[in-house]
Amino acid sequence: MTRRPASAKKALSEANLVALGAERLAALLMETASPALKRRLRMELAAEAGAADLAFELDKRLTALEASKTRVSWRKRPELLAELRTLQTLIVQRLAGLEPALGLDRLVAWFDLYPALTRRVQDPKGELALIFDAASSDLTALASQLGPEVAGPILGEALATRLSEWAVWVGRGAGALSPELARGLLVELTAGKAPPTGRLALVVRRLADRAGDLDAWILSLSDADRKKPDVAADIARRLAEDGRAGPARDALEAARASHPQARQARGKAAGPEPQGEAWYAAEIAVLEAEGEAAAADVARWRLFERTLSPEALRVLLAKLADFEDVVALDRAFEIAAGHGDLMRALAFLMDWPAHREASALILKRRAELRGAHNDLPAWAERLSARHPQAALLLVRARALALRRLGAGFSDEVADLIVEAESLAVGLTDPAIPTHEAFLAEFR
Repeated sequence: MTRRPASAKKALSEANLVALGAERLAALLMETASPALKRRLRMELAAEAGAADLAFELDKRLTALEASKTRVSWRKRPELLAELRTLQTLIVQRLAGLEPALGLDRLVAWFDLYPALTRRVQDPKGELALIFDAASSDLTALASQLGPEVAGPILGEALATRLSEWAVWVGRGAGALSPELARGLLVELTAGKAPPTGRLALVVRRLADRAGDLDAWILSLSDADRKKPDVAADIARRLAEDGRAGPARDALEAARASHPQARQARGKAAGPEPQGEAWYAAEIAVLEAEGEAAAADVARWRLFERTLSPEALRVLLAKLADFEDVVALDRAFEIAAGHGDLMRALAFLMDWPAHREASALILKRRAELRGAHNDLPAWAERLSARHPQAALLLVRARALALRRLGAGFSDEVADLIVEAESLAVGLTDPAIPTHEAFLAEFR
């Protein structure tokens, strides 16, 4: 049997340390452990003894950190950040595993360290804030595990008394809370109280979203916010999706009336409704809630004409029988071909995908190509096999744009010129300049 070389036995590895034996390792730890390691070892031993012992050790360290007034320099910052992560891990993984309620209580105390730490820690990179922000997921998971009866009063008290910091942490994790806990917190924060404002309103809004409480969500909006066109449209859409067709219609008309362009258009000849995309989406939802499916489809076409939204088009096509959807798709391609923003039209056609229609549009509206558009190289690659002329125009537009932007003969521009030369081989369209003519223009 081959013997292990001596150098392998001396390597610092888990296997070699195990070979030293527990007694020898324990002696070495007692002899050489730093204060931080000794604290960690005491907490690990306390965890073996039980939840109460671990909670006692954690309390001692949390209290010491909270009471300290010592400034933490940039040299000492990594050590403090490492200890904060260790305490978080011990609370979430060890203490909460033994006794979840004790774990949540200590995790709240751990979060409450943050305000004092920001006053004495030099943290130009914001690493301290990132640690606490990242821990909001642990907070919401543990609170949801305990439920509204236990966690609701704890988080509610933190929000009521320490809103500046806790609004961020609870708001950030609200989407991961259990709906039951979100509803319980809403009661804690709003029952018998004035409508929320400021940061509290933001928290209430996110909790209401998670709890599915539309009335609480609307209540969290100020009167000024409710008059904003997009917000009013969002209210109308939510009411419609909640089955409240009448209030949704009222909100939609309020959104129409509050739009600045609508106010300017009063007294003038009627023209296209000067609304935003949010209003059109709300209009569709309201019409659906009112049972006006045909009118909702008309509104979807208006939305598509404005945005070239593939989602709106897919909804329309899904409702149609065979062959009717082909006619509708042709109509959509015609709308895209006439859209005022060529690059948005090309993005729709390339992503659908409708490469033949995209190629025809490039050839027809080549003068409107914006070579700085970041998708041009990818589009050219996808079109090069079957639609080389369209690909050539995209490549040339890209090269000219980079030239105008000062790229000069960079590697990308050089590659584009080589690609353009390759695509121009066998070119027969007299409307497209030859490669030599393009080079003359380029130079």
